[in-house]
Parts: sequence; C-alpha cells; structure tokens
Amino acid sequence: MKNHRKLLVGMLAIILVIVGACGNTSDETQNNDSLTPSTGNDDAGNHIDPITNTTAGFKKEYHKKLADTNKEVNEIRKKYADDSSTYAMKKVEGDRYDLWDELLNEIYGVLKEQLSTEEMDQLRDEQRSWIKQRDNAAKEASLKFEGGTAEQLEYIVVLANLTEERCYELVETYMD
Repeated sequence: MKNHRKLLVGMLAIILVIVGACGNTSDETQNNDSLTPSTGNDDAGNHIDPITNTTAGFKKEYHKKLADTNKEVNEIRKKYADDSSTYAMKKVEGDRYDLWDELLNEIYGVLKEQLSTEEMDQLRDEQRSWIKQRDNAAKEASLKFEGGTAEQLEYIVVLANLTEERCYELVETYMD
C-alpha cells in the first residue's frame, strides 16, 4: 500500500510539472511578439493584422465585410421572397439600407483613425456633399411615384443602392 501511495505521489508530481510547463506565463513567453501574432491595435491605434502582425489589411478585411453584408441582404430577400406586398418590399429595402448604412459608418470610423488629419478633413467635406447628393437623388427618384404606394419604396431603394456603392468606393479609394 505504501509503494502504491509513493507511486501515485510521484505520478502526481510529474503531472503537475508537465501542466505547469504547459501553462508557462513568464514575461519572456508572453512578450515574444515575433512568435505570437497579436490582434487589435498597436500603440498608435492602427489595426494589426493577426496573421502578418503588421498594420496592413484593412482593405482585405473590409472586402470580406462587404461580401458578408451582401450575403446578409440575400438572406433577408429570401425570407420575404414569397411576399410581394409593398409592406414586405419596404421592409426588405429598409433592412438593406440599415445594413449598408451601418457598414458605411463603420468604414468611415476606421478611415478617421487611418487617414491623416488633412485627408480626413477632405473626406469629411466629400462625405457631407455625398449625403446631400444621395438624399436628393432618392427624393428625385421617388417623385415619379408621388402620392403612390411606391413613393417611399423608391426612396429607400435609391438610398440603399447609393449607400452600398459608397461603401465599396470608400474601401477601394481610401483603405490600405
């Protein structure tokens, strides 16, 4: 019985040493950035690509987000595919607009961090002008259905279309 106890204590000691070695949290192990890819932002607030451990990769990341948003829009359209009522069409286009507008605001926020102050001032002016043009284009397009049930639908369709296009434009033009 004493030999079994010694054997168990010995095995337990070995297991503890192995487990301890696997969970090594010394400063030397944790601070080895060249071996462990980091995620998030560097000290300057730049995005750090977890694979390359560099600040590049926004364009690639946002191409994926653009594609994911398109997939999400297609799922919304599938959900209402059997309903051709004006209400359902407004719902689909309203949700579509919301998705693209949310992504546009996210892209704009990333660009605020990425661009120089001068470039951001220029983009801010450009964006304000674009919003006015988008809203005017949507209003103008909807007027051909003035007073009808399709007036609001046309307005939101144009808003969604132009907002989607703007997302692609900002990613292609401004992101690294």
